Amino acid sequence: MSKPVKAMVSADLKSRYAGIQSACVVSLTGLDVQSQEKLRRNLRKKSGRLEVVKNSMAKVAFKGSPLQPLGEALSGPCALVTSPESLVDVAKLLVEAAKEFKQLKLKGAIFEGDPALITVEILSKLKGRRELIGELAMLISSPGRALAGCLKAPQSKLAGCIKTLADKEQAS
Repeated sequence: MSKPVKAMVSADLKSRYAGIQSACVVSLTGLDVQSQEKLRRNLRKKSGRLEVVKNSMAKVAFKGSPLQPLGEALSGPCALVTSPESLVDVAKLLVEAAKEFKQLKLKGAIFEGDPALITVEILSKLKGRRELIGELAMLISSPGRALAGCLKAPQSKLAGCIKTLADKEQAS
């Protein structure tokens, strides 16, 4: 490949992965076409994308970006898995797929631009975006719920006392 072509491919990769801060690296060596297509379909359902990349081009394209630490995991035939939504959900799917397809090797991942390279298995054990939003909503609403309970408690006690008095009056 000539230098101008390499520069164009590298620039294309750089623009394609600009703004992406989380990705997984996998090896598809040994997977047949049907298995690869099944994996791609499953990833698309989770809004994931699998793309085979040339290691040297990817390393050049990732220089200076949050994906630069992935260069360590790029050895041998590799594919890059990204998702605009939750990479944790995609990592969970990849771990399940690795159990189904024994040839699929999970090499490494980078999460939210953290310079430390982690394994895909560790990433899959983290909480997903929906789970975190649910927990945050619960934490935000719990003080208000507790306050409402405290404000309502004296009223219900007073209403209970009045009802008891009214029942005694009716009984007499």
